[in-house]
Amino acid sequence: MSDRKSIDPMLGRKAKTASCCFMGLGQLLYLRQYVRGGLLAVFELLVILCCTPLAGCAIPRSLRGIVTLGSPKPAGTPIKLLDHSVFMLIEGLFTLVILAIFAFIYVAQIRSAGRDGSEIADRGSYPTMRETRNHLATKTFPVLSISPAIIMISIFTLIPLLFSALIAFTNYSSPDHIPPKNLVDWVGFENFRTMFSSKLGGNWPKAFGRVAVWTLVWAFLSTLSCFFVGFFFAVILQNRRIILPKFFRTVFILPYAIPQMLSLFVWANLLNGTFGPINRTLQYLGLITQNIPWLSNPALAKLTLVLVNIWIGFPYSMILTTSAMTAISQSLYEAAQIDGASGLQSFRSITLPLVMYQLKPTLIMQFAGNINNFGAVFFLTSGGPNLMLGQENLTISTQAGATDLLISWIYKLTMNTPNQYQLASVLSILVFIVLVPFALYNFTHTKAFKDGEL
Repeated sequence: MSDRKSIDPMLGRKAKTASCCFMGLGQLLYLRQYVRGGLLAVFELLVILCCTPLAGCAIPRSLRGIVTLGSPKPAGTPIKLLDHSVFMLIEGLFTLVILAIFAFIYVAQIRSAGRDGSEIADRGSYPTMRETRNHLATKTFPVLSISPAIIMISIFTLIPLLFSALIAFTNYSSPDHIPPKNLVDWVGFENFRTMFSSKLGGNWPKAFGRVAVWTLVWAFLSTLSCFFVGFFFAVILQNRRIILPKFFRTVFILPYAIPQMLSLFVWANLLNGTFGPINRTLQYLGLITQNIPWLSNPALAKLTLVLVNIWIGFPYSMILTTSAMTAISQSLYEAAQIDGASGLQSFRSITLPLVMYQLKPTLIMQFAGNINNFGAVFFLTSGGPNLMLGQENLTISTQAGATDLLISWIYKLTMNTPNQYQLASVLSILVFIVLVPFALYNFTHTKAFKDGEL
């Protein structure tokens, strides 16, 4: 009873107050958590040290750099002494992430100190070594185990995403704003106005409208065509009257097994409008008299893209559909046959709804993936031919081609001269906004999410 009376009933509040004053102080002074409190105190000391001249005022300098993106230097200054706006932006983002982690840990240790202090006061004694070890194994260890992954995600995923987004609010482009020779400046929403305002953007809004519409049309056509062609072959090969179905499945899977890049390079040569084997064969057979511009006519190039993508993509849908069909109980078909249902009626009432129920999330993610299907466009048409609006060639001023998707246009803006990083960032943000709903829909419809396990 004397031990219980020796514990201050206000221990939780005192520990919480001390932890508010300095990280880890409550653990050191009141909770006897010396290792934990020491590590927390060292962490705060390091952060404070990085704000002092002893560490070159690293944190204030980084925060100032992300605001100013550098300052002009006198003519003749060596390049290594010039401010590099891009590096300063990355360094500033890194500092902000570190400070966000610091703030999170600071708040968490304050709450933890108050909670632990209240538990000690309620039980009237400090935990024994065995109880502390059990607590570390059951509660603290999982948190410590996942912390490195969270930190790595913050640094290697969050920082690149923020960097890509913030570039949209700068004038980072060639030839006048490429560091370190030139500085990059914050310009607010000017790039968005350039992309969407016909008065300020010139040809950019026209090019964006056509590329965005084609991207959605492409995603819709390529997804449905591959899925239903694969569905068709899966249903056909399930028919017992088909001889050697395994052989045909193997043959149909080959286009999917071959690397997509190689297949598209081969198709690009086969469909060459001047000396391609397909045109030459058709001419030899007397079926055509003039070369067919498979890849040089805008409308025909888009159709060709969809058809070639079917050849590459339908085996994947066929495999998925076949797997889903094997899970359907044969008793359903037997019952339908007893009721006098035809094969078409069984397909419409049993096969199609059950397969679609299982594959709907996959179909949605395929649609989202086709929005970013860079390889199909780049390796077959390279985004060409030129994007024309009447007699006006939009490709010259915007680099957008007739078959370009938003993702391939982004690639051109960043890799071709002149580099338009800021406008490419605007497009990246738009693609991100379009894709997020599909990812959230699939996530919220997973079994784990519905069962409350996440």
